[in-house]
Amino acid sequence: MEVIHKIGRRKTAVARAYVSPGKGNITINKKDLANYFTTATLQYKVKQPLVLTNNDDNFDITVNVFGGGITGQAEAVRLALSRVMCEIDAENRLILKPEGLLTRDPRMVERKKFGQKKARKKFQFSKR
Repeated sequence: MEVIHKIGRRKTAVARAYVSPGKGNITINKKDLANYFTTATLQYKVKQPLVLTNNDDNFDITVNVFGGGITGQAEAVRLALSRVMCEIDAENRLILKPEGLLTRDPRMVERKKFGQKKARKKFQFSKR
């Protein structure tokens, strides 16, 4: 098996995952997983597709991720790894699909409107 390359997106974050056979090392933007995603919740999100398919020690993973915030980046990485697991074995799709890990979350930030403070919030009306 050669290197498998897949892309995952969430909000404005884009993650490119490169997966090859190995010992379970996960590198994100040339940093270790624990150094890049410091909270246990984000580390769990990244490892979720690997743990569900029992592949957490079978592959070396290198990820380039940019844009968005830290949570969006973690979820973009999760989508990319889920897509890779489906390419490795088609039966993994039956495990990941019910968990919702193969669905690209379409929610984006709503744009700010002219004449308003934010997307929905209005300027305060003052009566004198």
